[in-house]
Amino acid sequence: MSTKQPTHTRQAELVAAALALAAERSPAEVTTAALAQAVGITQGAVFRHFESKEAIWLAVIDFAHQDLLARLQAAAAAQALPLAALRAVFMAHVDFVVEQPGVPRVIFQELQHPEDTPLKARVRGLMQAYRSLLTGLLQRAQAAQLLAPGADLQAAAVLFIGSVQGLVMQSLLSGQVGAMRQMAPAVFDLFQQAIAAPTAKARRTQETPA
Repeated sequence: MSTKQPTHTRQAELVAAALALAAERSPAEVTTAALAQAVGITQGAVFRHFESKEAIWLAVIDFAHQDLLARLQAAAAAQALPLAALRAVFMAHVDFVVEQPGVPRVIFQELQHPEDTPLKARVRGLMQAYRSLLTGLLQRAQAAQLLAPGADLQAAAVLFIGSVQGLVMQSLLSGQVGAMRQMAPAVFDLFQQAIAAPTAKARRTQETPA
């Protein structure tokens, strides 16, 4: 028999269980019975901590928003140069997905539904915060004349996020999520070559070991 835990503790346990199960199977197949079993409580007890299964997935996205953004902000803050900060953010996102593959599975599952949902609204909020962080770094790079003349910053942010998402999709399809870490540096290099000013490209080439 499980011991009684505060609601916030049980909620965190259920979110962690949802992510772990979503990493192994389709999120649509994750039942409240499976969540209850994973945490060691009754199925009825699940609804004492969350009013619905949708509320659990909303809490999953809230966790992803807080944890991912904190990692990305810390990665960016650790680098003085904007292009180095962009690389650090890219790798931090990859590391997050390797550690939490259930998050993109939940997001991709929800995006298959044509109607708007509260979960989609939460995902949009996450993506807006992400783009805001990227835009700030790109503006710094542009101010330092590290970007190609006339570089479209919005398009650059889309390309950045799309590059990560492409890595995620391929890794999920192959079942080898950890392989993202090996591919990510080369993918970021291609992104940087697409946006960098000629002098920045030349400097990057000189700094890259043969």
